[in-house]
Amino acid sequence: MCGCTSSTGNPKSYSLNQQGAASSSKEKKITPAKKSKRIPISKQLSSIKALGKGSDLEKAVAVAALVYDNAADAEGKLSKSEAKKLLQDEFAHFTQGQETKPKYQEIMSALEENKNEKIDFEDFMVQLLSLTLMSDLRQEIQNVQKTK
Repeated sequence: MCGCTSSTGNPKSYSLNQQGAASSSKEKKITPAKKSKRIPISKQLSSIKALGKGSDLEKAVAVAALVYDNAADAEGKLSKSEAKKLLQDEFAHFTQGQETKPKYQEIMSALEENKNEKIDFEDFMVQLLSLTLMSDLRQEIQNVQKTK
């Protein structure tokens, strides 16, 4: 596979759209809707026949798409707050230590405005790539390649 955690068999579920439980003395307790069991990303990826001989880059983009799709609602969208949480959880090594950078603050503040506004996969990927470009980890990756 491409070597990312998601393609190496991490069975983590990526659903951010769970309904919360509410209760009071006058209300019935609402339980979260039963979700179908999530298929691990690695199994989803391996089931895509076209990627059987795909390049590492193709597999990496497919993993990003699968992670997004597993978190998105039925319309294929995420609220900005869900997108922010997904990026913070699943892209933590790229964003670690970037909090003081103006570009990082700009990207994250855009996801804080109108938190319930929905974004699609294209907008999500723009945010993902923007975080990649400004990350210190990107520079570290470049340095490792130059020393080998």
